[in-house]
Amino acid sequence: MEWWQSVILGVVEGVTEFLPISSTGHLTVVEKLMGLPINDPSVTAYTAIIQIGAMVASIVYFWSDIIRIAGAWFAGLADKAKRGPDFQLGWAVIAGFTVTAVVALLLRDLVEGPLRSLWFVVGGLLLWSVPMFIGDRVGKQNRGEDSITWKDGAILGLIQCLSLVPGVSRSGATITGGLFLGIDRITATRMSFFLGIPTLVAAGMFQAATSASSIAAPGGIGWVATSIGIVVSFVVAYASIAWLLKFVATNDFTAFVIYRVVVGLVIGGLLLANVISPV
Repeated sequence: MEWWQSVILGVVEGVTEFLPISSTGHLTVVEKLMGLPINDPSVTAYTAIIQIGAMVASIVYFWSDIIRIAGAWFAGLADKAKRGPDFQLGWAVIAGFTVTAVVALLLRDLVEGPLRSLWFVVGGLLLWSVPMFIGDRVGKQNRGEDSITWKDGAILGLIQCLSLVPGVSRSGATITGGLFLGIDRITATRMSFFLGIPTLVAAGMFQAATSASSIAAPGGIGWVATSIGIVVSFVVAYASIAWLLKFVATNDFTAFVIYRVVVGLVIGGLLLANVISPV
């Protein structure tokens, strides 16, 4: 991989990781257009590892929230009188992450193999656009962070597992799930970040630990290119987070739904025309 390719992929990861349009789907398509073998272990590992940059960006952006929630959770463990909304929110994040981690480990071979096909990207983009559109309109949106419980976290963690299918979008899945649970748009978006932080940390570190050999192997992506992708994704993701939170404060997700449908149809058309191959 050339350095400029890694820069482009880092930008794609940073822009799309937290928007409800599927970072994995976009990375897979761009990698394919670059002529990279998308089902190669080194490419698969690279796609997951550069998420570390986006993960660090979200940690930096939400650092005060992380400290507040973690502090409340530990305080609540020691003293029942201190078990307030932030304590419950801490349990929600733990429950959601646990559910996602278990399912992801069980389906690891499927995710890194057959699901890498661009047809799954097309299906994920198009099909998940339907619940996104509906949830944005039928959700009562009358619940804030103070109402979040561990049950909400577990449900959102289970819904987050749908993002194992490229094209669905992790943030798109969790935000939509939150809307159907009656959570308001801003809180649902923030919950997507809170659940995404441990998920991205675990996924990136797991891939780094288990796939380091494929990255560094002859013919592999290489750690220089991987490091460039991580740094670029950090910078771009930080700006993307700030923009998304400002956007959802005054807008619904219609623009994202339209974008998903258009991109899905374009990719599907290219596949049917044999301009690009699915794997």
